[in-house]
Amino acid sequence: MLRLFLKSFHHAFSGLQYAYRHERNFRIECFFALVVIIALFSFPMDVWKQVILIIMIGWVLSAELANTIVERIVDMVKPKLHPYVRVIKDLMAATVLLSSVFALIVGILIILPYIIP
Repeated sequence: MLRLFLKSFHHAFSGLQYAYRHERNFRIECFFALVVIIALFSFPMDVWKQVILIIMIGWVLSAELANTIVERIVDMVKPKLHPYVRVIKDLMAATVLLSSVFALIVGILIILPYIIP
């Protein structure tokens, strides 16, 4: 039982490693996630603010992983054969963009008062 559990973690970390190595945007988002995590420890924030920022990090990184998954599947199934291939990829990119923009707004609203009192 424990072996299967650890094996599933291994597969998950392999997926994260793949995304980090092969997806430039995922690396950029990880960098900003690290900046936000440093801010969590640098400023005396309420726990609920820290939780919201952590949720936003997870939301953006998960959206980027979902985007990568959909791109790979679409490329594999219908590489440049159907006009919806571009639409699907654009919609997933828009999902990541909206996630990132809203996370940025939330981050600014929470962290900015600590930087500029």
